Amino acid sequence: MGKMQSLPATELVSLKIEGPVCYIELNREDKYNAMNVQMITELCEIFEWTAERSVGTVGELFDQSGDAYLRIIVFSGAGKHFCAGADINMMRDAGANSPEENRRDSERLDRLFNGLWSHPCFTIGAISGVALGGGAGLVACLDHVIATDNVKIALSEGKLGILPAVIGPYVYRRLGSACFRRLAMQASRINAEEALRTGFIEQVVESNDARDEAVQQLIAEVMTTGPCAVTLAKELTLGFDRWTGTDEELREYTLDFTSKMRGSKEGQEGLSSFLDKRDANWKS
Repeated sequence: MGKMQSLPATELVSLKIEGPVCYIELNREDKYNAMNVQMITELCEIFEWTAERSVGTVGELFDQSGDAYLRIIVFSGAGKHFCAGADINMMRDAGANSPEENRRDSERLDRLFNGLWSHPCFTIGAISGVALGGGAGLVACLDHVIATDNVKIALSEGKLGILPAVIGPYVYRRLGSACFRRLAMQASRINAEEALRTGFIEQVVESNDARDEAVQQLIAEVMTTGPCAVTLAKELTLGFDRWTGTDEELREYTLDFTSKMRGSKEGQEGLSSFLDKRDANWKS
């Protein structure tokens, strides 16, 4: 059975696969794509399903049916706004929940954000309008974010007397300590210019059409990179983030990592194609 025949069933998230590219779109336009429990659960399942079917996980470009394994995720929201954060009903329920119930809700959110942040594919955000609270958390977890110039991003939790704790590690890694602290305290919206300056996003365009064109250009660029190298770049970065050893041990770690990559099937193909002056097999 090919991948196209076994797509996860979803209602609040649209899922489309074109070869090695998976398009994920939040689909609650009338609610500004605010996340409720159902949407969060669907996204968690999609992130896990696509991760299992990625080249970085499987180590192959195609499955037995000839379908391409996944290399790129494009993430967007239907309508004018990417994601207004948590659904108001979910936030209201949280106030009446027991500590144990709120803990389970937080664990579900952690599964959501970590699933996107650690995804083995190259993840591209195509966003417009607002990305508030949890929506900003999704943005922070993406590898490359292309936004229209009307974008507004906020760690808005402070306006409700709470904090962006669950999304905090991912936003912190993207922005750094001082910027994360300031935006968490202010809890106010920043525009495209400041989002670009602080590193919340990578690219600003003037329209949705220009955004979609930029996405396709980026896809073409990423497709020239070894897909396993993309996945292992995240592992390498995580190793740097968590490093507690000595400088000498770090140098040994990088030597081991390089040796492993050069000896891998993808590494051998990349080096051979370069010497043979031909395209590597992942560039077709």
